[in-house]
Amino acid sequence: MKTVLDGKTLELSAGATYADAAAVLYPDNPRRVLGVQVGGRTLPLTAPVQEGGQAKSLTLQTEEGRRIYERSLRFVLLLAIRETYPSAKVRIENSTQMGLYLTVKGATMNARAAARIEKRMRELVEEDLPYQKTVITRSQAIEYFRQQGEMDKVRLLTYRPYEHFQLYRAGDMLEYFYGEMAPSTGYTPVFALHFRLPGLELRLTDPDDPTRPAPFREAPMLMKTFAETRGWAHILGCDNVADLNEMVQKRGLREFIRVNEALHEKSISDIADAFVQSGAQLILIAGPSSSGKTTFAHRLNIQLKVRGLRPMKVSMDDYYLDRDQLPLESDGRPDLERIETLDIELFNSHLVQLLQGEAVDGPVFDFLTGKRSAQTHPMRLAPGQPVIVEGIHALNDKLTCDVPKDRKFQIYVSVCTTINLDDHNRVRTTDVRLLRRMVRDHQFRGTPPKETMDMWDSVRNGERNYIFPFQERADLMFNSTLLYELAVLKKYAYPMLLDIQPDSPHYTRAHRLIKFLNYVQSADVEDEIPVNSILREFIGGCCFYREED
Repeated sequence: MKTVLDGKTLELSAGATYADAAAVLYPDNPRRVLGVQVGGRTLPLTAPVQEGGQAKSLTLQTEEGRRIYERSLRFVLLLAIRETYPSAKVRIENSTQMGLYLTVKGATMNARAAARIEKRMRELVEEDLPYQKTVITRSQAIEYFRQQGEMDKVRLLTYRPYEHFQLYRAGDMLEYFYGEMAPSTGYTPVFALHFRLPGLELRLTDPDDPTRPAPFREAPMLMKTFAETRGWAHILGCDNVADLNEMVQKRGLREFIRVNEALHEKSISDIADAFVQSGAQLILIAGPSSSGKTTFAHRLNIQLKVRGLRPMKVSMDDYYLDRDQLPLESDGRPDLERIETLDIELFNSHLVQLLQGEAVDGPVFDFLTGKRSAQTHPMRLAPGQPVIVEGIHALNDKLTCDVPKDRKFQIYVSVCTTINLDDHNRVRTTDVRLLRRMVRDHQFRGTPPKETMDMWDSVRNGERNYIFPFQERADLMFNSTLLYELAVLKKYAYPMLLDIQPDSPHYTRAHRLIKFLNYVQSADVEDEIPVNSILREFIGGCCFYREED
């Protein structure tokens, strides 16, 4: 039989799997392939080859390949902990920079414990245990997890809308992950496990060299933000999606929304106080796509006015270079995420003039023509008047290199999601941001989900290169996540995701989002969400975007 993998026609025997195809095409390193994409679907390597079909390899250079690797390695980690500390309970808490952070209850974690677990993980990889997929009923799955004492999964499965359930088995452990797995434990040899008080950090592969684990990078501000949010979530009784669902069913969500929003307001108020105490004059706000930077900037502006200040906002968008001046990438298109798309020299010059009390004729960029307009707008600061600059490059020193550090107050806005599906399956911050952006693009720009997803990989690459490396330079971090938002976003996003067909290149991504949203109970509570909420930036009704009467 003939099939096509990565553009190469292969002759295979009847009954061959995609693992066989990878071995033929890449005889020196067949395990670089972790799965395949056929049409819009992701298939495991154990799937039979489709005669005459065309498949693309999923490797560590692709998002879905990296997710397959992480899921498979998580299984190795959980099995190793189960075997070395049988009474321990593991919770995957959050992502780190190229890693995962987890806590372990019922066993004392330290460097020796981490080394013991890592040793067992490497033995399991060497044993090359197959991941065997098995289909059982929901009631059977509930009973199994009840016997294991995993009540987080028992509670979650009561909300599953389908009666059958796919589990993976390796050794004597059954587990469920939301997506395809590698064929066996031997596919995940590259990792490192470190003790990071009070838990453990699992390092994944280095993006620049997948033969080694990613180097450890300190991220104290990010980890502190995650820890603070986890603490509030635990106090409020909302660690997992099942907790959120119970609030929806028992009509407790409205008060929960009020508390969530009050915590946001308190945090923004504290940031305003910190700015006043800093003695700085220039406020720089950065963050990745759909983190809520714009609404945050408006709310901070109000808090500063409460303190007797009159901030001026300088729009970074007006300092774009003309589109025909931008350097082109290898594909012939400009990389609009690069800081070089901005007139850095002019921006620096204008900031310095403003901070010295001079008048400036600010540029106006015309997005319809892609060029700077002949029109300008005058700007001048009163003594001590703050300046607010918001944009993805705001923390890059190139943008404000002529402004002394003590005159700058830098804020990073992020979506540090801490609510999990269950203790072993986290809700990714990236997925929450994608849901936010899909809803906003559809609501206000008439952009279908397909077009949002078309841009998403480019957006993510831009974030990795131009935003995330600067997050720890911030003076403070604001977490824009709202523990209740999935119950609201589902109503908007779910129908759009269902419209994405299996032949779409985005089907795998859409299907993955659908799978975890299947566990979330939607709620009609928009009348409870304040008009200045971060969430209003995405679902609509935000007071900051209304025309004045």
